[in-house]
Amino acid sequence: MLQLGSILHSQGFSVIVAHTEYNAPNYSNHPEFVFHLMDAGLQGIDMSFPSLANTYCMNENCKAPLKNYLVKMLEEDGQGDQLACIIYDNIMFFVDDVATQLRLPSIVLRTFSAAYLNSMLTIFQQSEKYFPFEDSQLLDPLPELHPLRFKDLPFPAINNTVPEPVLEFCRAMSDIGSSVATIWNTMQDSENSMLLRLQEHYKVPFFPIGPFHKMAPLASSTSILEEDNSCIEWLDRQAPNSVLYVSLGSLVKVDDKELIETAWGLANRERGRIVKWAPQKQVLAHPAVAGFFTHCGWNSTLESICEEVPLICRPLLADQPVNARYLSQIYKVGFELEVFERTVIEKTVRKLMLSEEGEDLKKRVVNMKQNIIAGMQTGGSSHKNLNDLVDFISSLPSQRALPLPVIGKIMSSNRISSKCIIES
Repeated sequence: MLQLGSILHSQGFSVIVAHTEYNAPNYSNHPEFVFHLMDAGLQGIDMSFPSLANTYCMNENCKAPLKNYLVKMLEEDGQGDQLACIIYDNIMFFVDDVATQLRLPSIVLRTFSAAYLNSMLTIFQQSEKYFPFEDSQLLDPLPELHPLRFKDLPFPAINNTVPEPVLEFCRAMSDIGSSVATIWNTMQDSENSMLLRLQEHYKVPFFPIGPFHKMAPLASSTSILEEDNSCIEWLDRQAPNSVLYVSLGSLVKVDDKELIETAWGLANRERGRIVKWAPQKQVLAHPAVAGFFTHCGWNSTLESICEEVPLICRPLLADQPVNARYLSQIYKVGFELEVFERTVIEKTVRKLMLSEEGEDLKKRVVNMKQNIIAGMQTGGSSHKNLNDLVDFISSLPSQRALPLPVIGKIMSSNRISSKCIIES
């Protein structure tokens, strides 16, 4: 969301970011934004691994604080005629309720791939085809969802079915309610067929303007954790294309056995460096890095491809299994790790780093990166879609004709006397 804010700020919009105390951004990194802290009622709650209950808690508890803030802001400053829209992350779906209540235009941000959302919607529409399933079906293809298998389901399955609360949450996250458009951190050229299918379903304008981290102007770090830059000095001392970067994200929990097997599989390369949290985009851009052992979160995926780094895919949850399957079977820029045993891990690493198959991955990821960069250039799809998004926001009706307030991960805009809001 901070990257999207930077993109829109560079187009002339001013930005207000409303956020909770959980994973609060570092204000000093973004002097161009105005920040507003909302009390999400998380005191005393363990947020080391956010649960559905905690997410619902934030959605419920943020309604009143954000609404009150916006009402006060608009009444005191008389800025109702400047507010263009609210932009909100789809997980903060409470925003649509407030926006609908206040008759304000809102835009949903999708931070994942179109393939992931398409897989969820397909399963929602015909869930009886998929649940419950047998253990023997894990490697069977999912009906209508090539190249996915039952083990690649976009939901966490328990006893070969998906708990109803999980399905309810995913439906809420997938619904756009009264929102007037969707912004995507993906590329039209890479996911055109999926985007067309989804647009037919939602019937609102889509603006795929990814990859955000490349479309945004060069700026301060948007990392939610403190980065240890000492690893860059270590990388400077390594030979070109000699290092495997390993990161499984900020939330994942790996069981002890897999951790031990992974550690030994990597230790058999005999050298390495461990830091608590690496500056990932800098690491992937370093000439010493030749591969990325990753959970295949969408941000990590895009960052890796944009630096021409092939992947070893170890998905764990949410969109990761879908991403990993597409990376290994459709785009063919990664090897999926499906057996978590040290000798298999070692062989997979060596295959990526030293074999002809690994070289083939490298060639394909270079081509994929070139297509993405072309989309960012003048006349390319992401560049054009960003221009269209700016025009779309600027053309939304003046709020002077509507009841005053607004809601969201907040963006506000001075462009053409209009404001928009972003909710994180």
